[in-house]
Amino acid sequence: MDELIQKLKTAGKLRQESVGFIQIEGLLSDAVRDILEANAVVNYGERAPFLLAYQSMLKAGRSLLLLYSLRPADGAQHKTVVQVCEAILGSSFKSLAEQFETMRRKRNELTYEYGSLLSRSDIVSALSDADAWIRSIAQKVKEKNPQFNLEF
Repeated sequence: MDELIQKLKTAGKLRQESVGFIQIEGLLSDAVRDILEANAVVNYGERAPFLLAYQSMLKAGRSLLLLYSLRPADGAQHKTVVQVCEAILGSSFKSLAEQFETMRRKRNELTYEYGSLLSRSDIVSALSDADAWIRSIAQKVKEKNPQFNLEF
């Protein structure tokens, strides 16, 4: 993990930044709000629930970086968040981090390209993965701040 972080810092993709738990918890609360909204609109379309699920994972991931006094610092911030989260969470979260990366690419297609398609299984998987991702990161925050409690 330390080697990756140093490499990203040297490349200008990551910087040190200390923040308080209030900012970390605020981002996680926003992530929960996003995933709850995604679940609320899942029967009304494909793009909105997928994009909200991705956004919830990104916010939770950014909160994890902040927990370690890190902030992405360049134009590839989303990819940096994915890479550092995978390093912090460890090998047991590798498949979830890979799904986050797949969602990042799909989100780019949906945002910047014409005609991108989503299947129902893409959406169901995105919602499930986002929920697991947020819960995992919330647990990491609770380990560093036992008073932290996030319910959803």
